Amino acid sequence: MTIRVITMYTKNAKATTKITLSALLIFILSLGFNSASAQVDKAKWNEGKSLFNSNCGSCHNPKADGTGPALMGVTARWEGAGDFGGKTGKQWLYSWIKNYNDPVKAGYKYAVDMANSRPSQMNLFPSLKDEQIDVMLYFVENYDNNPNKVDAPKAAEGPKADSGSGSNTTLYLFVFFLLVLVVILVAVTNKLDNIAAEKSGEVKKANPIPFYKRTRWVAAFILIGIVFLGYKSVDWGTHLGRQQGYQPTQPIRYSHALHAGKHKIECQYCHSTANKGKHANIPSVNTCMNCHKQVNKGPVYGTDEIAKIYEAVGWDPVAKDYTKEPKPVEWVRIHNLPDHVYFNHAQHVNAGKVQCQTCHGPIETMEEVYQYSPLSMGWCINCHRNTEVQFASNNYYSAYEKIHEQLKNKEISKVTVDKVGGTECQRCHY
Repeated sequence: MTIRVITMYTKNAKATTKITLSALLIFILSLGFNSASAQVDKAKWNEGKSLFNSNCGSCHNPKADGTGPALMGVTARWEGAGDFGGKTGKQWLYSWIKNYNDPVKAGYKYAVDMANSRPSQMNLFPSLKDEQIDVMLYFVENYDNNPNKVDAPKAAEGPKADSGSGSNTTLYLFVFFLLVLVVILVAVTNKLDNIAAEKSGEVKKANPIPFYKRTRWVAAFILIGIVFLGYKSVDWGTHLGRQQGYQPTQPIRYSHALHAGKHKIECQYCHSTANKGKHANIPSVNTCMNCHKQVNKGPVYGTDEIAKIYEAVGWDPVAKDYTKEPKPVEWVRIHNLPDHVYFNHAQHVNAGKVQCQTCHGPIETMEEVYQYSPLSMGWCINCHRNTEVQFASNNYYSAYEKIHEQLKNKEISKVTVDKVGGTECQRCHY
């Protein structure tokens, strides 16, 4: 009876060991291929993000109200509004995006209510195709399921550093736990084998070499270690110098949420060289004084931060005159590309018609500015591959006669930045 019990336990231990090893193998493989098993179509999501930022990002955010309402769930809302005039709710949504006046004039109630709910008029996008709108809606509805594995920091919660290690700690601990469990089960199995052999009168086997000393196990551990260290080295190298989520404390608390968000001040009013040169420039404090000669108290910080502006520019708010020696404000730079990378703001703003939010995120919601995007080479390349060039009414691209001819003859439906040299090394490195 004792032998049967021990034999049964031995078989169960062996079975458990095999199951644990299988689970460990599957789990490790899933760690390496978790991006492949994601349900979100990465290419479609990135294309939708690029189109959204180019066309809608200046007024809308998927999850937060801005100039326009938050858009997550917009498809369901329009479909729920029902059919009208032989069109479905989603078809009316297409019409609204292209020209909001069409469903309003047609008398579609949901569109009329939407038009009356906002004081600002929506921009017109007659050139957008239904397929492009579908891609943008796909991005909006899957906004939280970023397939690029980059956590976009929320304005209310502050930025999150792009370290990539914190989220994997639990996984590494779980793998370690499984390895320890395997070692214990192997030891228990061997021990039970020996006890069963003794009870049955069999010749006791010589103590086997511990598995961790066997050549194949040692080779396997070394191979796994090499792969792991190689992966971590490449991952660390590609993140070297990155500072996504970087949010330094500035000498003056300037709220973009108040100025660009609530008061709708155009970005280029302060960053006046963004469409003229390589740099967007840090605004002069004199620019602040255009308003703050009259406005000397803020809704959040009262007079404290505005007093710092007065001190920097030498303004006496009582005498209403510049009576002191000005002092430069030592702003802390946030966005900083490596020296070997060339980037021109004017080219992107003028030729590319790129919105500030495409790279800088929902700047109009930030109380304190942080680096929203990774600004990596891969991030830039993906943007160039997915962003459609706006050829219409854009004299910058008038020299591309062949491409204009192809568009006219409908040989191609769209032109992305990479089709006009946007992925050539010399464009950014020379």
